Amino acid sequence: MRSGGARRTAAASAALGFLLTVLSACVGPSGHDAADPASARPSASRGGATADPTRIPGVGERLQRRIPADSRQVVAVYGEGRDSADSTVVLYAKQGSAWHRARGWAAHNGKKGWTTDHRENDKRSPVGVFTLSDAGGVLPDPDPAPGAGLPYTRSDAFAAPRWWAKSYWHDFDYVIAIDYNRVKGTPPNDPTRPEGASKGGSIWLHMDHGSGTSACVSLPEQGMEYLLRTLDPDLHPVVVMGDRAHLEA
Repeated sequence: MRSGGARRTAAASAALGFLLTVLSACVGPSGHDAADPASARPSASRGGATADPTRIPGVGERLQRRIPADSRQVVAVYGEGRDSADSTVVLYAKQGSAWHRARGWAAHNGKKGWTTDHRENDKRSPVGVFTLSDAGGVLPDPDPAPGAGLPYTRSDAFAAPRWWAKSYWHDFDYVIAIDYNRVKGTPPNDPTRPEGASKGGSIWLHMDHGSGTSACVSLPEQGMEYLLRTLDPDLHPVVVMGDRAHLEA
């Protein structure tokens, strides 16, 4: 049985200015690209995959050593190219000293690809290893075990503005905060950015609308539900994300 921090619940809507601030890094109508069929995307096992079960496949030494020693869950985001919005997400779980692939999904990242120096509104997702500490969304937490999993904040404040294209309206039904330029232990839509506004923020795992985002990583609904039911703060989950070249470096 997993155990975790107490859940947070909220129902009040936020002011419009606050909503736009915290959602600006995730997606908007300007981020809409043509959808790429999942069947056309290469498998996450190609390229630099390694046979060493003690390492995350396709991740080189530089990022591999940034994975905390006590982490037993890794969400790997394999971007198809530096300037591509297409990616594959794979959840790995550690059993003993070996990593095992638990589940994978076709996904999207920033509409302009990836960067090692993310800036506000650059439309690129940041390359790196980041902890996963908090979750939330418009919908109730899908995890059926009360008090388990990532702390979850339910709030209408996550709802996408209705002047966005209809395909974006459900993007934030479920979100998991990526701990890039944010304060851990706060709701994902907390706008505090410790490294300053110019470094961007509010970068999340969230539901997919079929094309690139403004910096977040988006997954199908079933993928988000699975992660919210599976990620356990006691197992110190992290995300390792980037285009394949940067991941393998």
